[in-house]
Amino acid sequence: MIRIIALLLAAVLTTAAAHANPRIKDIADVEGVRDNQLVGYGLVVGLDGTGDTLRNTAFTRQSLNSMLERFNVNVREADLRTGNVAAVIVTAELPPFSMQGTRIDVTVSALGDSDSLQGGVLVATPLMDAAGNVYAVSQGSIAVGGFAAEGDAASITRGVPTTGRIANGALIERELNFDMSGAQAIRLALRNPDFTTARRMAEAINAFLGGRVAEALNPSVVTVSLPAQYGSGIVGMISDIEQLRVQADMRARVVIDEATGTIVMGENVRVSTVAIAQGNLTITVSETPQVVQPGAFAPEGEAVVVPRTEVTVDEGMSQLGLIEETVSLRELVDGLNALGVSPRDMITILQTIKAAGALQAEIEVL
Repeated sequence: MIRIIALLLAAVLTTAAAHANPRIKDIADVEGVRDNQLVGYGLVVGLDGTGDTLRNTAFTRQSLNSMLERFNVNVREADLRTGNVAAVIVTAELPPFSMQGTRIDVTVSALGDSDSLQGGVLVATPLMDAAGNVYAVSQGSIAVGGFAAEGDAASITRGVPTTGRIANGALIERELNFDMSGAQAIRLALRNPDFTTARRMAEAINAFLGGRVAEALNPSVVTVSLPAQYGSGIVGMISDIEQLRVQADMRARVVIDEATGTIVMGENVRVSTVAIAQGNLTITVSETPQVVQPGAFAPEGEAVVVPRTEVTVDEGMSQLGLIEETVSLRELVDGLNALGVSPRDMITILQTIKAAGALQAEIEVL
């Protein structure tokens, strides 16, 4: 009975460890199946006096004149003073295999000196790729999450009122020319290139498909050929292999953001046995000026301010701490936390350990 329980426990732990590994779908992309960035320039109308100042934003005034001329309204010589129009940049992500007539979300951002886009309506705006090809047209009412209000003596702003979104605000007018129905092979691009991960991915695919159809070309690319006897086609093969789980490997790395004091350490970071002493130096300067006045019966004189400065230095008491050679990330974290230092002091300690050659990892400072 005990043996059966032990076998069941081992099976559960093995299954849990297998499911802890990421899927191929989560660590690699199929080459060619990608989003495309679109951008456009347009006008937002209907603002309640929170639009661009036409005297200060020449591009808004010129765009407004051009738009009105398309409706046979000539205002070239007029002194426009409306505050209900704002020039904006419209951005969107065109998903792969998007069909003509479907809709996507867009983000609208003010370009001039407008105060808020609340209540505005985006006029029909073409959205283009980097080559200038129009793939969608955007138009609609803008939803703004932030707001701004002000009075004579106070003002309040929450969020960013000059940026908003239009749900399903762009209509796709042109499809991307990418057809993979007749493809006989695909290329998987790893999001975090690594030799070991690429090899494990190829081995997992070969074991599933039953042949040498996958090969790791480099740390970033794994090629997969469609087996001749595979009846589901290229799409079915991708659907099957992207669910396979692979143990992703990673380099030992410590990433430090000195601006915020953030430290992120990878699983494989190790430290050799070192002794560390970290002390704090505190210097306090206090000013207590005193006023010296002449005597009560002095024939003449004036009050004089005499400075009094006191400087104290506290070097702090710090003992030499020992960090044993670690075999896991948890042991390393426990050893560093035992020093009782702040995150910013921890950054200095890690850099010093690296300089001493005891940190078996790469340090990257953002």
